[in-house]
Amino acid sequence: MAKQYRLAYTMRPPSYDTEDKYLAEIPALPGCKAWGDTPEEALWILESVAEAFIDSYKERGKPLPEEICRAGEIVVAA
Repeated sequence: MAKQYRLAYTMRPPSYDTEDKYLAEIPALPGCKAWGDTPEEALWILESVAEAFIDSYKERGKPLPEEICRAGEIVVAA
């Protein structure tokens, strides 16, 4: 069974800087971001991106950031 991680995320409302999309990101995983037309879509995409991000860390033998073990808002299985 895959390990589950609780990850805190931030959500930005649509703006010029986000190309009029919602932007969700996980600060503990630098560069782990997703855009969507709705907050729900951005989170749904972010879950997949975070899973791939964690898998990439594991495949390269790179240690995961300590912050991902803290309580958060989204659960990702990888």
